[in-house]
Amino acid sequence: MFVRAYLRASTSEQDASRAKSALDVFATERGLRIAARYVENESGAKLHRPELFRLLSDCEPGDVLLVEQVDRLSRLTSPDWIKLRNSIDAKQVRIVALDLPTSWILTAPTDEFTGRMFAAVNAMMLDVLAAVARKDYEDRRRRQAEGTAKAKAAGLYKGRPENKTRNAAISSLLRDGRSWRDIMNATGCSRTLLAKIARDRRLQAEADAAIGAAKSDAHP
Repeated sequence: MFVRAYLRASTSEQDASRAKSALDVFATERGLRIAARYVENESGAKLHRPELFRLLSDCEPGDVLLVEQVDRLSRLTSPDWIKLRNSIDAKQVRIVALDLPTSWILTAPTDEFTGRMFAAVNAMMLDVLAAVARKDYEDRRRRQAEGTAKAKAAGLYKGRPENKTRNAAISSLLRDGRSWRDIMNATGCSRTLLAKIARDRRLQAEADAAIGAAKSDAHP
């Protein structure tokens, strides 16, 4: 049995590795060793998360997917949660979350009846907590939208300031030909932000090329 820890934060401004110490303590107290850690900055409301699916690809039947909280694994809609659960079940991976005590027994040897009973209870509780996490996500989005609308109406909304230093570093790494995975690991940025910067670089290059061509035509 391998224990694979999944650490996720929603944005590049958050620290996805913050939960590392809590997961390490949990594993140590139970005589377990975390074989690998998978860290990414992506929204839990997105099904497409490269590191999560790399973790699942690496798993063998009986491995443990360890998370600090169920919402680190999912803030998905019900259809997307079902898809993710099907992928996890197909790999026969056991989900253990620090905020789900019924899952803790899945890290210890048990007889077949006890194992099946707790697996069933754990599956039910996972569905409940995943639904709660999704509702919390939708409630926060609604409150944020209401707050933004009020701020805009009052002329006070300025938006999130750009992290120019980080974005310049991302642009430099793209120019050097580094892979997206390397860039996300090095800077902690999300795939969405990386795609935006890559697109902006491409558009700027096309604009510069057009300007250069126009100057050449004007001065043959």
